[in-house]
Amino acid sequence: MAQTLYFPLLLIALCSISECVQRQYHFINENKTWTEAQRYCRENYTDLATVHNMNDMIQLNKTVNVNNDGVWIGLQGTNDSKWHWSSGDPVLFLNWASGQPAGSDNCTVLNNGQWFVGACNIPWFFICYNMSAGLVFVNQSMNWRDAQSYCRQNHIDLVSVRNQNESQQLEKFINDSRTFEHKVWIGLFRDIWQWSDQSNSLFRYWKSSAPQSPDDKRCAAVNKFSQGQWGDYLCNGRWEFPFVCHEDKLIVIQQNLSWSEALRYCRQNHVDLVSVQSVEMQRRVMNVVKLASTEAVWLGLHNYCSINTWLWVSGDMVCYQNWAPGNGSTPENCKLENRKGAVQSGEYQTWISLPESHRLNFICTNY
Repeated sequence: MAQTLYFPLLLIALCSISECVQRQYHFINENKTWTEAQRYCRENYTDLATVHNMNDMIQLNKTVNVNNDGVWIGLQGTNDSKWHWSSGDPVLFLNWASGQPAGSDNCTVLNNGQWFVGACNIPWFFICYNMSAGLVFVNQSMNWRDAQSYCRQNHIDLVSVRNQNESQQLEKFINDSRTFEHKVWIGLFRDIWQWSDQSNSLFRYWKSSAPQSPDDKRCAAVNKFSQGQWGDYLCNGRWEFPFVCHEDKLIVIQQNLSWSEALRYCRQNHVDLVSVQSVEMQRRVMNVVKLASTEAVWLGLHNYCSINTWLWVSGDMVCYQNWAPGNGSTPENCKLENRKGAVQSGEYQTWISLPESHRLNFICTNY
């Protein structure tokens, strides 16, 4: 009996260890326009710096030496305005009231279970999300940006609503909290900004007065007067700043190899096939997998039939999971097929199980 319990207990212990994955940043102390800085980073590293979360932001701020007004990062205005969740969750569900979204405002308030576009500078109560406590109602009136900062400093972020079930849970929480007579901010916002490397990162860290006049001629820079928060400046005007590049540690290899051949290639030329042990690493995989020429791309994920489990080639247990429906279990014939794990390169980018003889592109890592 003790042996039967040992493996699950070991799995729980190993999965409780969180992975720390940080982007590698390089501070370049040369004054250039944003476009010149972008060209330099693409020629010498991967691209101008992308920031995915506060951990990245802290790491970037440790790297920079801001002696000028600012330091360029890779965020640039576009002509295309899109809705995003403050937390970075994909926008897969919307619950707009009839006739919404309307007007030119860019933030979202929840009122009587439905969403309305609101002016971001109006103070409302708001709801944060906390990993341990769940939903947290904040009985203070703040504008949307200040509410976002409050949630990030004291919890995780403003609440996201990803599906109908979460929408119903949020409505019940509001009614139980007796806040139904109030409009409340949620984490949905609209902006026109895009990262230079085409990353899907939705993280923003603007100072309170920025962006001033968002358009496709303005770019973001870390501002020395605002504790590392961002200001916006003309990309190719009179502003020349030092800048931060990032070096991507994930590489899509556009060769069609079996899983074993892909593993050998990565270990000979890089470090290993990629292991995806967190939401953060999955997002980075999603950013690079769109470069693939096959419908799926090999990961460093393989099935051990003898113990009926999946493991990463790094030796780690599969704690974080992103399986497509119908995948992830051990098939009866897995010994015959030697099932391995791949990520879809199309719309959903979830994991699938395939015989290792399939010939696919693959992702190597330099971590």
